[in-house]
Amino acid sequence: MSSDTAPGPCGYSDADDAALYDLLNPWNPEADPGDRFYHELVMAAGSVLDVGCGTGAMLHQARADGHRGRMVGLDPDTAALERARRRRDVEWVQGTAAGAAACGSCFDLATMTGHAFQFLVGDAEVRASLSAVRGVLRDGGRFVFETRHPQARAWEGWARSGPGDVAAVVDASGRALRLWQDVDSVADGVVAFHGTVADPGGTVLREDHARLRFLGVAELDAFLAGAGFTVEARYGDWHRGPLTGDSTEIVTVARR
Repeated sequence: MSSDTAPGPCGYSDADDAALYDLLNPWNPEADPGDRFYHELVMAAGSVLDVGCGTGAMLHQARADGHRGRMVGLDPDTAALERARRRRDVEWVQGTAAGAAACGSCFDLATMTGHAFQFLVGDAEVRASLSAVRGVLRDGGRFVFETRHPQARAWEGWARSGPGDVAAVVDASGRALRLWQDVDSVADGVVAFHGTVADPGGTVLREDHARLRFLGVAELDAFLAGAGFTVEARYGDWHRGPLTGDSTEIVTVARR
């Protein structure tokens, strides 16, 4: 899912940022339990719609591992989709979750990974997106996604407090970069923050501003029920453990 972007001086493009995302967030079902959770679901489904697919890494991996059914990735970000389209045996559609109808219908599985669901901030946007996703699923099809549990207050670990919170990386082209995040506001369950990419001297190359909504279980389930979904399963971690007072995730399996 996209965010508001304020590019800095020339020399750092949207394509560079999409490539950096892949570098920082490699899709690895063998090592990452969250990636493995989704990979198993995708490989078992005959047809899959990945909403907020980004650079398409999940569907790329599924096809490489032998998935033979229809797979479609949906995302509003042009640069991310350009990277996704490096693999042409998957369908790629530019658009938002609320426009999922453009991808066709009768999917067995729809997913939103990487906490993409939290980019749906307003009530109307959440309702329109859930309704659209339900509309493209076959009867009995499942929508699987995760959100950060608000009780864990993840944003408290995002605020930059010192030099140790600035990461140094080298991108695919060999360029040295510095990265950090700052929280701008927390109000009514919505966290506004921005991420910064700079050169080693501190010159800002890019700022990405975003807002994330942190829904509790009761509110989330009310939205799902209103869209016609039934919650089939609910987990508090990627190992299918129960939702508890210590859970950092709300992993939802909803059925049409």
